[in-house]
Amino acid sequence: MKEVGSGASQRQLREKLLEAARRREIDVVLVWRLDRWGRSVTDLLTTLEELDHLGVGFVSLTEALDLTTPAGRAMAGLLAVFAAFEREILRERVRAGLAHARQNGKKLGRPITAATKAGEVRVLHRAGVSKAEIARRLQIGRTSVRRILISKRA
Repeated sequence: MKEVGSGASQRQLREKLLEAARRREIDVVLVWRLDRWGRSVTDLLTTLEELDHLGVGFVSLTEALDLTTPAGRAMAGLLAVFAAFEREILRERVRAGLAHARQNGKKLGRPITAATKAGEVRVLHRAGVSKAEIARRLQIGRTSVRRILISKRA
């Protein structure tokens, strides 16, 4: 089995591999990097423990880890701890960057697009054009059209 993509939507292949391990159809799981197998430390450790319990070896090529040996298992534990530490540092940096941007008056989030067309929405609505047609003509969402028309009444 070969999993090329990443992300939550493509984890079915990993689950199929685990099912094959549970059926005792495989002896070793070979991955390119340790972080390609587990998305979190908890997930990584849980699946590695399950593989160990099933008697299935685990080898990571990039880190030269062979978890069939005691030294390999110890090293995997240390790598998992450092990976978690690295993610926490990254998370803190992102939060600090967002806070700094807010302090400097930077508007965060999706840019306002439909609100700039509020006048056109109201004119078309008064002319009897349906909300769906207004959305199509102005290339905005129907929900945005409804929101603009409701805010007019308030």
